[in-house]
Amino acid sequence: MSAVPKLFSAELDGIDAYLVEIEADLNVGLHAFSIVGLADKAVGESKERVNSALKHTGIRPPTKENRRITVNLAPADMEKAGSRFDLPIALAYLLASEQLAPFSAAGKLFVGELSLDGTLRPVNGCLNIAIFARTHGIEELFVPRANAEEAAAVSGISVIPVGTLGELIAHLEARVPIPPTPPTAIAPSYQPKSVQLHEVRGNEAAKRALLVAAAGGHHLLMSGPPGTGKTMLAQALASILPPPTAEESIEITRIYSAAGLNKDQPFITFRPFRTPHHSASLVSILGGGSHPRPGEVSLAHRGVLFLDEIPEFHRDILEGLRQPLEEGAIHIARAKRTLTLPARFTLIASMNPCPCGYFEDPEHECRCSAHEIFRYQRKISGPLLDRIDMHLTVPRISVTELREERAGDAAETERARGKVTQARERQRERFKTAGIPAITNSEMTSSEIEALVSLEPSAESFLKRALERAFLSPRGYYRTLKVARTVADLDGSFSVKEHHLAEAFQYRVRNNE
Repeated sequence: MSAVPKLFSAELDGIDAYLVEIEADLNVGLHAFSIVGLADKAVGESKERVNSALKHTGIRPPTKENRRITVNLAPADMEKAGSRFDLPIALAYLLASEQLAPFSAAGKLFVGELSLDGTLRPVNGCLNIAIFARTHGIEELFVPRANAEEAAAVSGISVIPVGTLGELIAHLEARVPIPPTPPTAIAPSYQPKSVQLHEVRGNEAAKRALLVAAAGGHHLLMSGPPGTGKTMLAQALASILPPPTAEESIEITRIYSAAGLNKDQPFITFRPFRTPHHSASLVSILGGGSHPRPGEVSLAHRGVLFLDEIPEFHRDILEGLRQPLEEGAIHIARAKRTLTLPARFTLIASMNPCPCGYFEDPEHECRCSAHEIFRYQRKISGPLLDRIDMHLTVPRISVTELREERAGDAAETERARGKVTQARERQRERFKTAGIPAITNSEMTSSEIEALVSLEPSAESFLKRALERAFLSPRGYYRTLKVARTVADLDGSFSVKEHHLAEAFQYRVRNNE
């Protein structure tokens, strides 16, 4: 061919995709196959997969060409990683060697990894690439058959499922067309395999706090002796969270698809519940790396991030949580690039009151000195504590009480789910009427709180008295109003009453204050 063939593919930068042009050129000379354009090792190995796939498809492979083959991935100053460029590289070579009838590449985007026999393997980020394709006016997206259902969730584009390289060639030459995948419907669901709220015996005050946290998306810190059920309570929270909407499910799946964590199912239809170990690294929690990928704070987006024994986490990790707790996003800055990842999660944390765990426990003597207790509790800084809306002490329940307390039935969990769902619907309607792009009360800004949180006269008087006796930072003040608004939503009340505000203040009081 006289002109250099150009095809289009896409690469991921975090969870966002950008366009990559694939060009192929054949020149006179000894055989060589070069891929240029800041390609990593996986992309460089593409030439071996392409050679074998073409041979098994019955097409003359590059190894039979006594010419120099150059494939360029543009823009050349952006790093390319992974195996998703195998398919467009093979097609570009076929066009350059005139083994494939010319076709219009405008409005077409190709991604897919080739196996040695010419079949296509699934790749990461197909949903992200489909969203990019729709945004940029691309009409047809060619993906591996295993990724087609995921990509077809995006309306406005035609997703072509490709099984083998031979099938795609027949389609492009208009011999055997491949029908597009029909649009995919997402069916949201509750968190599977979570502890149900009715399985928790006793701790009615803790259950109430879980209800408030779930309804408003508020961060919660639980403190208490070992074995009081803090972990079980955190797991039970996931059982009463309402299923995500279709839009939220797309948000969550984008993150998991970019990280390659949706292999078993194309969509994440439930709210995530992430529980990283305290030995996890900074990058694994916050995200980043040489090829940036989402961390635990992003994988918990629209769900729950549970940090068990939070004082045991590294200090830099805990301080790194400040930004996502405040903004609902994490900004990762490195020498070569800066990217922003979503991180709108509900933080649930647990801790013991001291190193031995029995400080102020009526049944066990604490063996820690005052200095050890102080040092242990200071592992969580004041600014981080101030960003946590609710603080709860989980007391010990005696074995006798535990044996006498009967576990609730499934109806208790269903009732809690119903209350949380109704409270969130009230919030959604309120934000929709005000034109605010928020979902839960925890997302409100200070100006939005002033506009949307209406206090009754008795609540105003209570607030003045409470502020005279207790110190609250401006951030703590507004977070208390958010919690009070959620308590009122659970009550079905238009305005915030005195007892709503009293309950919210109760959650701001900490043991060490």
